[in-house]
Amino acid sequence: MKKKESSKKKSSILRFFPFTRGLRGNFLLAMATVILSALASYMTPQVVRVTVDSVINNQPFVLPGFLLRWVESMGGREFLRQHIIVCAGAALFFAAIAGAANYVSRMNLAKACEGTVERLRNQLFSHIQRLPYAWHNAHQTGDIIQRCTQDVELIRVFVNDQLTTVVRTVLSILISLGLMFLMNVQLSLIVLAFIPIVIGYSMIFFVIVGKKFEQADQTDGQLTALVQENLTGVRVVRAFGRERFEIDRFNKKNQEFADLWSHLGKILGVDWGIGELFAGLQALVIMVVGVFFVENGAITEGEFLAFTAYNSMLAWPVAQLGRVLSELSKTSISATRIFEILDAPEEQDCQSPKTPPIDRDIVFDHVSFRYGESGEVLEDVSFTIPAGSTFGILGATGSGKSTLIYLLDRLYELPAGSGAITIGGVDIRRMSLEHLRRNIGVVLQEPYLFSKTFRESIAEGASRQDLDTVRRYARMAVIDDAIEGFAQGYETPIGERGVTISGGQKQRVAIARMLMQDTPIKIFDDSLSAVDMETDQKIRQSIQENVHGTTILIAHRITTLMNADRILVLDKGRVAQMGTHQELIAQEGIYKRIFELQKA
Repeated sequence: MKKKESSKKKSSILRFFPFTRGLRGNFLLAMATVILSALASYMTPQVVRVTVDSVINNQPFVLPGFLLRWVESMGGREFLRQHIIVCAGAALFFAAIAGAANYVSRMNLAKACEGTVERLRNQLFSHIQRLPYAWHNAHQTGDIIQRCTQDVELIRVFVNDQLTTVVRTVLSILISLGLMFLMNVQLSLIVLAFIPIVIGYSMIFFVIVGKKFEQADQTDGQLTALVQENLTGVRVVRAFGRERFEIDRFNKKNQEFADLWSHLGKILGVDWGIGELFAGLQALVIMVVGVFFVENGAITEGEFLAFTAYNSMLAWPVAQLGRVLSELSKTSISATRIFEILDAPEEQDCQSPKTPPIDRDIVFDHVSFRYGESGEVLEDVSFTIPAGSTFGILGATGSGKSTLIYLLDRLYELPAGSGAITIGGVDIRRMSLEHLRRNIGVVLQEPYLFSKTFRESIAEGASRQDLDTVRRYARMAVIDDAIEGFAQGYETPIGERGVTISGGQKQRVAIARMLMQDTPIKIFDDSLSAVDMETDQKIRQSIQENVHGTTILIAHRITTLMNADRILVLDKGRVAQMGTHQELIAQEGIYKRIFELQKA
């Protein structure tokens, strides 16, 4: 298994290839011009060699036939000696080609890179939207954000900056060695002897750095998650005076993060330092041996100058090899983390999903459910909610009330053999997910409001968004007067997660938002817990008078449920009681005990 996972990590970068569709021409043109730029750059030392050996000195011209004929047609060596600017112009010509090719390469690579990364971001976000609710519960938001931002950015930087470096490094080694061997085999063998050593230690550091980068990336995700969690829960932090605790917790994690990167920096410093040492040692050896060869006539002055130029051009990419491999290691880890998200299975709909009417009886038939390996949350639960009725659910915390709603909305799938949930006789597992959820409106105890105005928040997702319609539903949720009390009325921004308004106001805005969807099934999951009893009664009366369809009320207050047509009492995941308010207070049990406590 470990071997298989390791192989998958190594191939992660190659998995970005499908994202380059339509942009591969730009990538190819960028690589082609990189090659042209490298070739042009390597012509300049040849111009220097010819100038020193055959123009300034009297060595025979060693040139391709067409160039030799062109030089002779202009007047040969004497003409070039009198017009040395021609040699300078040749060097400038190749430099101009290299510069122009480099410009075209960068322009095309930037276009291809940004287009690829844009698709990757879109695919990531789209995929996350379709992942199951259980997946989101199992992963920290901060870590997901870090993967979608920083890890994607590392991919972008590598493709935009390091990809050409990889190509240039390979080209530099091949071209430099080829030209060096043409000039002097003995010196070239000395240069060649250093390369396996550099590649060997670079590969060792590649493995070490890869593991350290993975640890640093994971810690970075944890740090991001901690900050996100703290900012989200800032009210709780302030209310309980936990600032010092949170600061210490952040400092501890931040110190761990800093120590990891500090240790990683030391490793990279050793890696790069060894690379520079070998580059300097190689240059020194070539300089000493080369001077000896010049003195003995084994190599001309011009060839020696060109050879040292090629050695310098070769030393840089060889020394950079460790850095490129470390960046490749970092990118490979980021790619693996990104594809861990993209490989997560999406929420699956059934084959040939049905779209039956939803305004029908809801039946829970011997439903049992557990989260993962935990014990049963629901055990053999059976009940019916008649279409158009108001159904109440009461139970202690952890009794499974919200789980019933999660299963009805298919946020969690009911496993085979664990009973069935039907609407109008059709198993919801055979229904279209989109159709089911579009027809079920839910208001949670802790509703989430986006950073928008009151009007935008209430009208979100509704077909009609005019102010008159928004106000009508706001009045049903008994929030209209409160909104008008703000200076900007319905155009007042409510801040991220509704941070600028009270808990009760958030719940009422969420209720108005859900009512405006006008779904045939409406669920209030303890969504009146933050409002006072008078407002609670007004909202229930307004809903009863103005709202049609099936209404499911989950609450801890008996007063919220007492007017329901039927009330279900859950106890430790099992049906303990069921009946009307009058029936339940007439019999001994949980409902009567809670009623007596709340009445007192």
